[in-house]
Amino acid sequence: MLKRALAGLLERFSSVSLARSSLIYDWRRYLAALLAVSFSGLLVAIQLGLLFGMFGTVSNYIEESGADVWVGYPDTKSVDLGRNISTRNEVHLHMHPGVRRVEKMLLGMGDWRRDDGAMIMTYITGVDTRPDGMGLARVISPDMRLALDEPGAVVVDESDIARLRAEVGSTVEINGKRAKVVGLTSGMRAIGAANVFCSLSTAEDFGLTTSKGDVETTYYLVRARDPRDVDALLDDLIRSAPPGSFSAWKSDDFAVRSQLYWLLETGSGVGVGFSSLLGLLVGAVITSQTLKGAIMSSLKEYATLRALGIPLNALRAVVVEQSFWIGVVGLVLTAAGLAFTAVAAEALHVALLFPWWSLAGTGVLVLGLAVGSGMAALRPLYRVDPAELLR
Repeated sequence: MLKRALAGLLERFSSVSLARSSLIYDWRRYLAALLAVSFSGLLVAIQLGLLFGMFGTVSNYIEESGADVWVGYPDTKSVDLGRNISTRNEVHLHMHPGVRRVEKMLLGMGDWRRDDGAMIMTYITGVDTRPDGMGLARVISPDMRLALDEPGAVVVDESDIARLRAEVGSTVEINGKRAKVVGLTSGMRAIGAANVFCSLSTAEDFGLTTSKGDVETTYYLVRARDPRDVDALLDDLIRSAPPGSFSAWKSDDFAVRSQLYWLLETGSGVGVGFSSLLGLLVGAVITSQTLKGAIMSSLKEYATLRALGIPLNALRAVVVEQSFWIGVVGLVLTAAGLAFTAVAAEALHVALLFPWWSLAGTGVLVLGLAVGSGMAALRPLYRVDPAELLR
């Protein structure tokens, strides 16, 4: 029994189906449909990549740091919208037995004056400059942190060099204070402004703390003694915190919270989302109509098979398989196009992000669209007498 089943399976895969043989023999007829499928997949994937890439930059502060828990102003919606809290909360954090380390991070806005007098809005981030500092540990190296110990030293992202008209070693003005560029980061492009990184003391000189008599910080970065106990640590910190003093989030949760805020609660997120939806609809229409036209041009061949007694279910299976293979080859071309696009985006410092689930969803969508278009093209064959099609 098992041998017969295996033999049948091998025979089925070794034979060339009608759908595949017709695609290979008459490939010119289906070339436009194939290109339409690949274009549709590429359009949808790039639109989603731009959407996720743009708002993924917001959470870079979190994802490029080494903290387990972030502590900040109560109910902060996004990491870039943090407000300062009192450093008196630091004692509460240090007293918890599950806390291994606590570190400050300052975030605020600033004005960068270019050599031509133009003012560029910047996000200023002050980090702990110790070699093992948690803040932006993955993008600011220990050597760069040592350089930031110099008063007025700043680091900017390489994607903003042209806009800021600065280079390593140049002297600039930030919030009316003299500063010097001592290094460059990579992959830290911000939405609507340029990122500037410096030490905590330099950030204070730039005016990121405004209180009188009480020292402030925007965030506390907390590392747990045992990474497996982060959930318990977070619950204890929130439960024992003085009312209205601060909120705390796990790093991953705070990153998602920041992205969802920009994606769902801001006009820019709605606008980019609408653009992505429009691209999806355009790609769907192009693919559907092109593939439908390619299959409609083969109706006479299908009518001949029907006149010879081939049942409609068999014809439907041929069209479904044909559409499926068009979708598969189209997705292969889409993957090649995405690889080229990703390389170009990296060179041009364009934020593109392709989560595996968005790529998988795009693949399923395009394949479903291809098969559905093929099935829709068979409707005239169901309604028309084969003799009429053969005249």
